[in-house]
Amino acid sequence: MIYKAEKFGEKYTTRWDNIDVDEILSSERLLGNYKKCLMDQGPCTPDGKELKKNLPDALKNDCSKCSEKQKINMHKVIDFFKDNKTEWWAELQKKYDPEGIYLKNHIANNRHGDKNDDKRDDDKKKEERDEMEKNDNKENSR
Repeated sequence: MIYKAEKFGEKYTTRWDNIDVDEILSSERLLGNYKKCLMDQGPCTPDGKELKKNLPDALKNDCSKCSEKQKINMHKVIDFFKDNKTEWWAELQKKYDPEGIYLKNHIANNRHGDKNDDKRDDDKKKEERDEMEKNDNKENSR
């Protein structure tokens, strides 16, 4: 997650760099609480407040004030939401990245994101081929 910048404003604090992001992503309760905080639909924990406060700046500046660990976690969270929580992702993107600028930067700067996009494209093409083949088989059996 991304948190408040150090006193001189050069980097966000690394105080929470050791948060287990995988634990948060695997917990509907924790994840839901963060989402509610970010969307102004519920209360925020202290770390949720910091995340909410710094998220717009981090997105706008491609996480330039983030530590390496924060950048890794940011990419992990974005990929998780894109792949597993598409409705929540759409809500968050509408509020924090309505023009899709950060998402474009994320994909351009993150090989993992490109691989996921390529895999989704390949999966979709395979599904289309399978569907066409199924339809051809139906027509040939008549």
